[in-house]
Amino acid sequence: MEKIVSKIAALGVPGLVLLTAISATGLSGAAAITSALAALGPFGMLGGIATLGVIGLLSQGTVEVSVDIIFTAVVKELYKKGEDKNSILDKINKYPVSKSLKRKLREELDKIS
Repeated sequence: MEKIVSKIAALGVPGLVLLTAISATGLSGAAAITSALAALGPFGMLGGIATLGVIGLLSQGTVEVSVDIIFTAVVKELYKKGEDKNSILDKINKYPVSKSLKRKLREELDKIS
């Protein structure tokens, strides 16, 4: 699940940046796209395309880290609310996340005293 979310963010954030830049140009059609891409990065349109690519990679990495933090916080909060470790472990095993994230969550649960 976290990989899907990170891929969607990697596509969506650069799209929003481009859309904002297009609306800021005050132009329409191909002229708006050309002007927006040229304004986004150095070296004209190619620089703008490269900037959007970098923004996509950064947003993907940010989302991957954020998902780990959020799931870890959920596990800690479940324990604080009084759930026992076995019930939390059952929930972790049912989460639609990768095996590596499940492993991290189990390790985090073991750290909780």
